[in-house]
Amino acid sequence: MKIDRTSFFIKTILLTLLGGISLNTQAGVNPPWSEGRNDPVVQRGLEFTVPEVDNLPDFHGDPMGAQLSIFVGGNYFFAMAPLVAAFEEEHPALKGKIYYETIPPGLLFDQIHQGGTITVGNMTWTVKADVYAAGLKRVSAMDSEGSLQGPVVSYATNQLTIMVPKNNPAHIRTLVDLGKPGVKLVMPNPEFEGIGRQIKAALMKAGGPELVQAVYVRKVRTGETQLTHIHHRQSPMTLMKGLADAGVTWQSEAIFQEETGNPITHVEIPDPQNATAVYAAGVVKGAPHPQAAQAWVDFLKSARAQAIFAHYGFKPYPQSTDEPSVRR
Repeated sequence: MKIDRTSFFIKTILLTLLGGISLNTQAGVNPPWSEGRNDPVVQRGLEFTVPEVDNLPDFHGDPMGAQLSIFVGGNYFFAMAPLVAAFEEEHPALKGKIYYETIPPGLLFDQIHQGGTITVGNMTWTVKADVYAAGLKRVSAMDSEGSLQGPVVSYATNQLTIMVPKNNPAHIRTLVDLGKPGVKLVMPNPEFEGIGRQIKAALMKAGGPELVQAVYVRKVRTGETQLTHIHHRQSPMTLMKGLADAGVTWQSEAIFQEETGNPITHVEIPDPQNATAVYAAGVVKGAPHPQAAQAWVDFLKSARAQAIFAHYGFKPYPQSTDEPSVRR
């Protein structure tokens, strides 16, 4: 009888601890990255992933055994798994030996300048980047300071959109609607997310300084605007949990969420008010694996990689894939 009581007690605790996860899954707000869809094909050792508790969605692969380490801004985390799979088919010796991070580019910039060391929760590790990929402006800044070797390659473009919950309950139609009292927002922090600066520029086009102040100053002060650290993860989750009415993201992120089946949709921003991002990459100076790094940078311009980007709404950078890379 004592054993039965102990078993019942343990089961009760486990059900209590895991109940939140089960409820979130049933409600359709379980993040897709918790289900392993974006993990490397090769898994080693003990598998211990508890969604929303012990989960590192922006870190992929084995940093200790990697023969190619890619630091890429998280704006297209969802495209990295198919990109890596396609690249490994062309470079089979690297299969299962690619490590990549998809946190915001400003944080990757800081990590590189701190020797590659990063702490997440109670874990600290160090990995030297071979490739840095982000917006052209930030990659060019890395190049200008001498932190990259070889040419900077621009390979894709993206535009902004307004991400909203399915059925758009707040009836958001334009950027101007984001400034209305009572509309709750989840917005990237311009301090370390490059998209934040692009969003401010779009808000300025749509409503001038008043709209920028409303969204990024007054609403932040009142709590109607939540500023994110990792918007490509936080924005859709905040919207699906009903904690915000809208948030500006890249259109590719909304397309991914819609394709995944999450209760997310988006409102298009007219071209005159929109902003276009140019994505670029370069080999990091002193990269441990420079040949593999250059192969990845070259691959980003290939027809195969461009088809993967196009699937999520990216457009090719207006330059022939056969044209030599240029330093910018």
